[in-house]
Amino acid sequence: MWSILLSSNTQWVLLSTMILGIAAGMVGCIAYFKRQNLMSDALSHAALPGVVIAFILFAEKQLYVLIIGAAVSALCGALFIQAVSTSTRISEDASMGMVLAVFYGLGIMLLTIANRMVSGNQSGLVSFIYGQAAAMVRSDMYTMILLALAVVFILFLLLKEWKVYLFDGGFAKGIGLSVRGMDLLYIGILVTTIVIGIQAVGVILMAALMITPAVSARYWTKTFAMMLLLSALFGGISGAVGTLITALWSGLPTGPFIVVVASSLFIFSLLFGKEKGIVLRFIEQSRQRKTIEAREVG
Repeated sequence: MWSILLSSNTQWVLLSTMILGIAAGMVGCIAYFKRQNLMSDALSHAALPGVVIAFILFAEKQLYVLIIGAAVSALCGALFIQAVSTSTRISEDASMGMVLAVFYGLGIMLLTIANRMVSGNQSGLVSFIYGQAAAMVRSDMYTMILLALAVVFILFLLLKEWKVYLFDGGFAKGIGLSVRGMDLLYIGILVTTIVIGIQAVGVILMAALMITPAVSARYWTKTFAMMLLLSALFGGISGAVGTLITALWSGLPTGPFIVVVASSLFIFSLLFGKEKGIVLRFIEQSRQRKTIEAREVG
């Protein structure tokens, strides 16, 4: 069973999902501070119709083709969210929920149609729902790695700009930083991360890979830069370990196991994190209570 780890294909899969986890964790930090955690969930579900439509139109499962379809569909979802929230009384959260439900329902309907086509049963499109890293070929992995590294590079290159954009919009405008441009860049890297990860993690659970590492990192630090690094670390560990489990026991969907690992890291952080972790907070409260009691006795 362990001999599978010596396979070069398995090693490439592990590398690609680890880098995907790093990129997802870092982008999740941006979404966390923008208070748009539901946005990643909505856009990941919105990507499914684009995947299926691209397959129906081109009748082939080339990842770059499906990525383009997913990106167009996800961007349409983002534009719909913006249009509804700005031109109606519907809140942004409600419009995200609408996009999530409508686009995902449309995607499932189209998936049923695609599976009835002559080549549909062999398409493997169902793997885009729950994720199946083992279904990726070498070219898929190269595409995922290159795009994920591009996202990581952009985040590190513009680290100061991200800080100003997230925490002081007024100062950003004062120094000539285009908030509108940063908004578009944020949506761009968010959509890119989602669409490259849906084959490995799945449209349902891709949002969890982005948000869970960021929330976990929040329990360990208060600084943005350190949180970005810790979130990348937690995301990378989740991607690698989750994929390793599914590689050792073939036939298992990758996405759920990656999310289980990420959730385990979150629970550990929730309990033992040095920034308001439950255990350390309990110890601190007990210490303060004993101090107060000692003063009252004295």
